[in-house]
Amino acid sequence: MNLNFLKPAIDRLPEVRPPSVPPSLKERLFYTGAILVLFYVMYHVYPVGVIVGEDSSMQFLQLVLASKIGSLVTTGIGPIVLASIFLQLFVGAKIIDMDLSDPKNKALFQGAQKLLTIILALFEAYVYTNLMTIDPIFGAEATRIIVALQVALGSILLMYFDEVISKYGVGSGIGLFIAGGVSLAVVSGMMGILTGFGGIPQSNTLIHNLAEGGANAIPLAIIALAPLISTIVVLAASVYAEGIKVEVPLAFDRARGYGGRYPIKFLYTSNMPVILAFAFLSSLQLVGRFIEGINVQIGGVSLASFIAAYDPTGQLSGGLLYLISPNFPSPIAIAGGMPVYINLMLTSSNTLLVPFVGAVLVPQYVHAILYAISLCILSVIFGYLWTETSSMTARDVANQLKGVGLSIPGFRRDQRMIERILAKYIPVITILGSGFVGLLAAFADLTGALGTGTGILLTAGILYRMYEEMESQRMFEMYPALRGMLGA
Repeated sequence: MNLNFLKPAIDRLPEVRPPSVPPSLKERLFYTGAILVLFYVMYHVYPVGVIVGEDSSMQFLQLVLASKIGSLVTTGIGPIVLASIFLQLFVGAKIIDMDLSDPKNKALFQGAQKLLTIILALFEAYVYTNLMTIDPIFGAEATRIIVALQVALGSILLMYFDEVISKYGVGSGIGLFIAGGVSLAVVSGMMGILTGFGGIPQSNTLIHNLAEGGANAIPLAIIALAPLISTIVVLAASVYAEGIKVEVPLAFDRARGYGGRYPIKFLYTSNMPVILAFAFLSSLQLVGRFIEGINVQIGGVSLASFIAAYDPTGQLSGGLLYLISPNFPSPIAIAGGMPVYINLMLTSSNTLLVPFVGAVLVPQYVHAILYAISLCILSVIFGYLWTETSSMTARDVANQLKGVGLSIPGFRRDQRMIERILAKYIPVITILGSGFVGLLAAFADLTGALGTGTGILLTAGILYRMYEEMESQRMFEMYPALRGMLGA
């Protein structure tokens, strides 16, 4: 399959022109800051026809997709990411036959991605209108269509904002939007802990506990800060893990004495394993919803109830899926804060209906342990699959290094030798790094870290990479000749 038939439509799409002169670091920071401000404006603007309200039922997805249901960024970066995944899978599976090393093919691929993003934005925007409270000022269906068009326009603008960042700013727009959304959630949560902002009980706030006085004032104030402390711990651990790496020495085949090192980071697959694990758990919950009405009895117990049970509000409250899902009360929102939350985790139980056995009480701490273990296992599985499908295996990396004329000093100039050396590190690091991010995300979720565990992990990685890019830009400004040598 070839994408040339899309060229007439792609040529009519607006495009952000690349700069004729590479922007300075100061200019890049200006463009990055301006786009972030525009994102925040869209984040707080509601389309015409939508009744303002908060929706926390999909908080994790909203943070990961840099979205806010009901606002102009309701679908967030979802259409952009999905379009990229679909086309990359099609190219990887050879359904679309394209050599992306060819600049013309790469430009055609990027244009097709923009076109697919627009189509997905329109589709997702209309689907998301089912989650909004709409005022039928133009009639029910007409208003729904108008709202969907406004929301789709929001995602299309984010697509072009991402293009501006990639050409004029620092990092990527997608990463900037995710980090911006998570940072906003962390700041809002921090304000809640300090003052009670956002409906948080006064008994959980720092100011209230300090104002009460007495011998327990300081200990209670520290306990009130526990979610914030947990957030800082997870952020620090993420940044530290980003800097851990194994360096494999390399040498140029045609230039003796010249070479470098190939860094294999501890977080080799970044945060993708835990994102895919959460996406998988979300899909399982949708399956649980689908089979909810199926009445099949096994051993006197409904199969649907054994797999997933829901409370009257529609929240997952029991079944096997509940045991591996992060459905825990928020320490901030519970009256009494962290002490009451810990007591609930140690003393409360959930009922699991087991075929041929009946009702079985499962302590909440067992639920927490099973969730942490399942998230780690899923992260490892998806981390391995990600290396296989994204050209990150030892064989793929060896082929890339051999293609640019690099080899391992002291060994034969053979791709198989490079692959053998890399195979000692990449599989082990993939397992350890994927398990680490899964465990860290579970710890953050169980301790009530602000911005969710995955959100903090994503933000830490994004900010770390932005820092590295700013360092490289500063190096280019100090040594302009280096830019020409590296083709940057």
